Amino acid sequence: MHPFRQAAEAGDHGAIEALLADDVVFTSPVAFKPYPGREITAAIIRGVSRVFTDLRYAREIVSADGRDVALIFTARVGDKQVNGCDFLHIDADGRIDDLMVMVRPLSAANALAEAMAGEFEQISREAVAAMSPAAE
Repeated sequence: MHPFRQAAEAGDHGAIEALLADDVVFTSPVAFKPYPGREITAAIIRGVSRVFTDLRYAREIVSADGRDVALIFTARVGDKQVNGCDFLHIDADGRIDDLMVMVRPLSAANALAEAMAGEFEQISREAVAAMSPAAE
């Protein structure tokens, strides 16, 4: 089992953040521009964990060299069933440097976008706090 999957299923946000490269890029299923950086990516993942319920990974697909991983999942956002996939790229140091999430169907993606919009003020505060010198 991939460590990201294991941490996500356990709700272990510290372990997830430890897996992220400093320069990780997060590509959201509901936002146009990617989000660069560990702090914002970790904050978004925490936000997603507040809006997803019943997260279950169904399958892992790993490239021969182990540097590309697809984690297929189901979850709920409100009354909508979400089917999705986390696509991870692992850098030379063994950290996730690219995380792209795709979800379907459109009604679930819309529900996710709406729910995450409600989280984004807190996500932004968490990311800024993590970037401040006092957080180090």
